[in-house]
Amino acid sequence: MVSKLDDTKRQLIGERLADLLTFQKLILSNDQKLIDVCPYEDIRDRLQNMLEDDQKNLGIIETVIVQYGIQAEPSPATHIFVKNFEQMMEGDDFTFYQKLIHHELMKHGQAMSGINIHKAAQKVGADIEVAIGPLNTVNFEGRAHQEQLKGMLEQAGVREMTGMDADQGIWARVQDAVAALSGVAGSVITQNTDKQDMNIQTLIRLDHNKVNTIFTEIGATKDPQKLQEYFGQLYKDILVHAQAEEEVVYPAIRSFYGDENTQELYDEQAEWRPMLEEIRAMDPAANADLFRSKIKDLMTHLGDHIRQEESTMFAAIDKNCSDAQKEQMASQFKEVKRKIQQDMMASV
Repeated sequence: MVSKLDDTKRQLIGERLADLLTFQKLILSNDQKLIDVCPYEDIRDRLQNMLEDDQKNLGIIETVIVQYGIQAEPSPATHIFVKNFEQMMEGDDFTFYQKLIHHELMKHGQAMSGINIHKAAQKVGADIEVAIGPLNTVNFEGRAHQEQLKGMLEQAGVREMTGMDADQGIWARVQDAVAALSGVAGSVITQNTDKQDMNIQTLIRLDHNKVNTIFTEIGATKDPQKLQEYFGQLYKDILVHAQAEEEVVYPAIRSFYGDENTQELYDEQAEWRPMLEEIRAMDPAANADLFRSKIKDLMTHLGDHIRQEESTMFAAIDKNCSDAQKEQMASQFKEVKRKIQQDMMASV
C-alpha cells in the first residue's frame, strides 16, 4: 500500500496560508495607494514605515509557506474579496479617512487569520507549529499596526471634519503600539532589520527542526491514520529539502568544504530515497510496529547527516561566506523549494 501523501486538514491550513499571502500582497498595494493620496505629512510618514514593515512580513509569510511544505491556491472567496476591495479603493468615492478605515479592518482580518492558523496547527500537529513559528512575528506586528492605524484614524477623521488636530497626538498611539510589540517578536526569525532574508543556516535548521518534530510525533503514536499522515509530510519534506540542497547549497560550498566532504553529503541523501520509497509502500495499519521500526532506521541515518551539516558545514559557510552571500543562498534555496513543492502539487 502506497502511503497517502496529502491530508485534508493540512491542505486546508495550506489554503489559509495562501489566503494570508494574498492578503499581505493586497495590504502592501494598499499601503502605497494610501501614501500616494494621503494629505497629511505625519500620517504619510507613518504609512511609509508601515509599508516597509509589511514588505518584510511578506517575506516571512513566503518563508512560512515554503517551510510548511504545501503550495496551495487561495480560496475562491479571497479572489472575490481582493477584486472588490481594489475596486472600492479606486477613485474618489471614499475620503482618505474612509479608505484608512477599510485598511485598518483588513489589517485586523489579517491578524486574526494568522492567529487562527496557529490555533488550527495546535490541533493538527506539532510539526506544523514548528513550520509556521515565524508567523508569530507577522501576527504581533499586525496587532501593533492596528493600534497605530487607530491613532491615524483619530487624527484624519477629526481633521476632515474640523480642520484641526485631535487632542491625542498620533504618536501616542504609535508609541503604545511599539511598546506592546517590543520584546515579543524579537527572535532570530524576525526580519525587522536591514536583512533581505534569513541566512541559509537558519533556513536549513528550520527544516531539520521540523523533521525532528515529525519523528517525535511518529514515535508517540500507533494510530495508523496518524502514522500515515505524519509520514506523508515527512516524505515530502525530506525529498524537497534534499533536492534543494543538491541544487543550491552543495554546489556553492564544494570549493571550500572540499570534494570528499561534499560528496559524502550527496551520497547520504541518495541512501534515503530507497528507504523512503520502501516505507511509503508499507501499510501502517497492517503492522504499525514494523512501520515505526523502519522510520527509526531512517531517523538514525538522517541524524548523522543533520549533525554533520549543523557542525562542520555550517562552520565552513560562516568562515567562507559573507552575510549577503548567506542570505542570497537562503533566497535561492527557498525559491527552489517552492518550485519543487509546486511541481509536487501539480503531479498529484
